Amino acid sequence: MDIFGIKSLLICALIFIPFEHLFAERPQKTFRKGLAVDLIYVLFNGFIIKAAIIMMAASALGAAAILVPQSITQAVSGQPIWLQVAEIILITDIGVYWTHRAFHEIPALWKFHAVHHGIEELDWLGAFHSHPIDAILTKAISLTPIFFLGFSEASIAVFSGIYFWHTLLVHSNVRIPFGPLKWLVASPQFHRWHHANQREAYDKNFAGQLPFLDVVFGTYNATGNKVPEKYGVDDPIPSTYFGQTGYPLLRRRKLSNRTAPSTEA
Repeated sequence: MDIFGIKSLLICALIFIPFEHLFAERPQKTFRKGLAVDLIYVLFNGFIIKAAIIMMAASALGAAAILVPQSITQAVSGQPIWLQVAEIILITDIGVYWTHRAFHEIPALWKFHAVHHGIEELDWLGAFHSHPIDAILTKAISLTPIFFLGFSEASIAVFSGIYFWHTLLVHSNVRIPFGPLKWLVASPQFHRWHHANQREAYDKNFAGQLPFLDVVFGTYNATGNKVPEKYGVDDPIPSTYFGQTGYPLLRRRKLSNRTAPSTEA
């Protein structure tokens, strides 16, 4: 059993490395800065997060069996798969939006999320570069309602595949015009401007898949065709995996303008 996801990693690399060379947003080497650390994130985080999701699902399903009427779970799971998937995407992304926003606006949480924003050269591997606490808490809040309401295993599996590949896409170093769909489906440009270390990008574009949530809640950053000048944060983030996982626990004398959550919406 490929518990560390090595086979999946190789498949992703075979797809995204040539994809990024053909449609590159900016010139960037394949063996770029931080690549080795990101590979460690893929191996370690993948195992940790899978274990956490299994425990969350078991807990939610156990609670649902006691608290949620069977008529509700049967009604939910009895819907067409495509409708269940659409509902899962909406429900989970509302959870992702508010959890993500909280990680920016609450200083204690930002310390964990800053690890993800510490990426200075963004590509598809950046999708895996998250502090375990950040990733687990986000998934717990966004996925628990799905397990609790009784969505079918098939619909959750389809959603998981869509979410996985879409997350890699929005972090990838590619320039693909989404046209009018940019309001409905998050594009690489939409998410790059969330990562940009520029004042106009701070605390914007929190949605994972549905940009209209940012429009509704007033956090959408319309950038046209502009390319971010730089990514990352101003405070130095440790360069090693264990240094980064321990980074939120370090006491710092001051927070920079990028590491201190702003009071703006």
